[in-house]
Amino acid sequence: MKKLLCAAGLGIALAASAGAQAADKIAVVNVSSIFQQLPQRATVAKQLETEFKSRATELQGMERDLQTKMQRLQRDGSTMKASERSRMEKQVMAERETFSTKAQAFEQDNRRRQMEERNKLLSRIQDAVQKVADSEGYDVVIDSNAVAYSAKSKDITADVLKQVK
Repeated sequence: MKKLLCAAGLGIALAASAGAQAADKIAVVNVSSIFQQLPQRATVAKQLETEFKSRATELQGMERDLQTKMQRLQRDGSTMKASERSRMEKQVMAERETFSTKAQAFEQDNRRRQMEERNKLLSRIQDAVQKVADSEGYDVVIDSNAVAYSAKSKDITADVLKQVK
């Protein structure tokens, strides 16, 4: 019985070591570094800035106008007729609400578009990682930010960056 347990243990150890040897082609890649170095990133940022410039300018104008009216109300409110002050307060509150709604919609649209463009770039990086891994025969590629240590010879960041550009 003792020999059977020893043989079973030896078999399990051999199977585990064979499994570990099968996946020893592991590489690391620094995806965030590649993302930061992409020339397309600057192009996308300028494109988004252009896309949202008119809305941003409109919001800035609304904000300046609203601040001017609020300052006027504070400065001249005590000398105004009650009906005029009331009308101006209602107008300021309505404009503040409109501004807030437009600003919130602007932020949501801007954030959504930035995420869309970011995901497109990350998808291109992922495709490049896959091509490099396939061409060099790696079984597993791990983001270097998730690894405590790796040998430099297995870092494929530069190869992936060349592939993406």
